[in-house]
Amino acid sequence: MVSAKPQSRAIMILLGLLIVATLDFTGAQTGVCYGRLGSRLPSPADVVALCKQNNIRRMRIYDPHRPTLQALGGSNIELILGVPNIDLQNIAASQASANNWVHNNVRNYPNVRFRYIAVGNEVSPLRDTAQYTRFLLPAMQNIYNAISAAGLGNQVKVSTAVETGLVGQSYPPSAGIFRQEVRSFINPIVQFLARNRAPLLVNVYPFFAYTGNPRDISLQYALFTSSGIVTPDGVRYQNLFDALVDATYSALEKAGGSSIEIVVSESGWPSAGGQATSIDNARTYNSNLIGHVTGGSGTPKRPRRNIETYIFALFDEDQKSPEYEKHFGLFLPNRQPKYQITF
Repeated sequence: MVSAKPQSRAIMILLGLLIVATLDFTGAQTGVCYGRLGSRLPSPADVVALCKQNNIRRMRIYDPHRPTLQALGGSNIELILGVPNIDLQNIAASQASANNWVHNNVRNYPNVRFRYIAVGNEVSPLRDTAQYTRFLLPAMQNIYNAISAAGLGNQVKVSTAVETGLVGQSYPPSAGIFRQEVRSFINPIVQFLARNRAPLLVNVYPFFAYTGNPRDISLQYALFTSSGIVTPDGVRYQNLFDALVDATYSALEKAGGSSIEIVVSESGWPSAGGQATSIDNARTYNSNLIGHVTGGSGTPKRPRRNIETYIFALFDEDQKSPEYEKHFGLFLPNRQPKYQITF
């Protein structure tokens, strides 16, 4: 092979550096959900150190816990910060309340890398969170206004975290559509997100889909170990995770949100406490999940991309119920891994 001239070689190197500079490698990072409803958990400072030690560069927390926000300062860990459901009514009631919330919990921590504000978690007319539905969109709008007024509108996106149960028909995924009884609730939220170019945060759990219908869904399909299926419309799905994500994309499209990206704000598999729960299944699911969402294959509906995903959860939370809810943790309270997993 003839060697390139020095000038040509320099140009090729420069072009290569420019290409590398434009690639979004941060999209390949998988985050974790840090809940605190467990006994003998390590301090927030130790939790941040644990994340850095394990190359975990993104985190979701469910409330503005001051010690955690202080520990995250200067860490370069990107954060989803939650507005708890119990705060929605107060924040929806006045712009001043939202301004104070953003001032106290975002602006007061300039060294924290806020990525999203998740206003509410799994608020739904179909759940025990139905009491919050009328407050959710006004709270999102007020938090958005406060973020914009703080000059952070291009840096921090305002969204909410929903469950896939809002989708009615979900098979085949192309037929996905929001349930009739939730459309008056979710459609205005979809319009808000599309208007503000924000993603929808979705908690995606093949575990629940499988245990709810083990007759028709194989465990291997849920654990990313299946050879896949071909749906009636001729599309091959290798795993249930992609099918759930794409069903939600289809529902978004039908609601006028075809421009909206999905961020998987929770996904995981418990290691004990219920059907198909074991250390081996939890390790298999979470390891395969990380490989899949960072591998650049995307889903059949949105191919050739990484899927921003947050694994639930850092630690077991023994104060929760039912029993399987106690066993989603990746790490033990002594910060040792429950099983081997690599981020």
